[in-house]
Amino acid sequence: MKKNFIAIIILILLSLFGIILIQVQWLSNLLLVQEESIYNKIERASYVVTSDLSKQVSTMPSLHLKGQSNLPVMPDHFSFVIPQDKMIADYYTSAEIHNKIRKAFNKEKLDNLEFEFAIANRYDQFGTIEMQSQNFLKKLFDSTHSRRIEMPILPDNSESMEGLSAYEHLILVIPDFKTQVWKALAWMIIGAILFTLVVLTAFYLTVRTLIQQRKLSAIKSDFINNMTHELKTPLATISLAVDALRNEKVMGNAEKSTYFSGIIKEENKRMNKHVETILQAGLMDRQDIRMSMELKSAHQLIRDVLSNYELQLTGRNATVDVFLNAKNDRINADEVHFSNLVSNLVDNAIKYSKDNIPLHLKITTHSTTKNLVIQFEDNGIGMSKETSKRIFEKFFRATTGNVHNVKGFGLGMSYVKTIIDAHKGRIKVDSVLGKGSTFIIDLPLGNVNQNKDESW
Repeated sequence: MKKNFIAIIILILLSLFGIILIQVQWLSNLLLVQEESIYNKIERASYVVTSDLSKQVSTMPSLHLKGQSNLPVMPDHFSFVIPQDKMIADYYTSAEIHNKIRKAFNKEKLDNLEFEFAIANRYDQFGTIEMQSQNFLKKLFDSTHSRRIEMPILPDNSESMEGLSAYEHLILVIPDFKTQVWKALAWMIIGAILFTLVVLTAFYLTVRTLIQQRKLSAIKSDFINNMTHELKTPLATISLAVDALRNEKVMGNAEKSTYFSGIIKEENKRMNKHVETILQAGLMDRQDIRMSMELKSAHQLIRDVLSNYELQLTGRNATVDVFLNAKNDRINADEVHFSNLVSNLVDNAIKYSKDNIPLHLKITTHSTTKNLVIQFEDNGIGMSKETSKRIFEKFFRATTGNVHNVKGFGLGMSYVKTIIDAHKGRIKVDSVLGKGSTFIIDLPLGNVNQNKDESW
């Protein structure tokens, strides 16, 4: 079982590692493809804008003749003259150019793409910026994170003037290009991360379930062993008592017959108690405990339980101090289940008392405006912090492991917690290893209008 468990963990880890590796590689490739796609869209949008601008403005030089038009055309009678043609800035404002670029981007599904732009005149060697957006120069020189695209603004008759260069250019700067590409892939990245988290969660739940199953398997074995031990003891005692009753000497002695009959009756009660405990555990699993709530005196119920333990406490040389100081001890409780939870706490103090020191059990109560507080304090073996956290778990037994050195099924404290929850109360434990434990119960005071019959 252990080898299979390790093999399953290794296989799951390898599968998880492979999935994450594939996801990372896929995202890396997708980023490159998306960068190229967005860049191509930007180029197409830029071409649309420059084509639109070229319809309004011709930036090419014009040919003019000197003299009369009817003179013969001689080489010395004509020359090229470059007039002062109007530029883009003379026709459009910066806001209008921005809107043209934004509309072109929107058609390419680049609605959220940020950009800066400028119209530059390339007539001289270095070029002159005619107009620019607010942060153009700042983003232009950020070559590490920005992407730059430059498109010439060609005149409409550029085909008939092949070889001549445009004097004006549209310059686009896409700031933080990679970041914007990542934003465009946001949903895909989020989906990939969520999918990976789902796989990690499934892996965690699978491993946790396997560990819990191993624990449950061990607990099941311990429980069966404990139950067998607890049931075999009274059965063996009853068998011996029956054999004794068949003895002729005992049959003729009424006192001895009564004695052995009493043993059989007590052991039968003990077996019934064990069976009832197991049945209660089944009811707790189904959350089907029937509660008959009535207004009761908690003090009286505590006294009744202590009277039932008088012989056991005397046999242990135990001292019980009872300080029932609550001015109001009336609670809405199921008499049977409330008595059982008090009985479990007293029995717990007896079972986990020290062998060489007499048990000292102290029970106190006090009331607040809304609650009754009951405290059980003993000088037993106490518990570690780890044990204190697990004391209310089903089948857990506060010993050195689940070894059968203390009688019981490990259901008592789980039952106590269940019943207190059903009474809408709280319980906490404060324990120091080697010094003893204190259980504090907080229950709401009685309400005469509460329904008598409830199920939990």
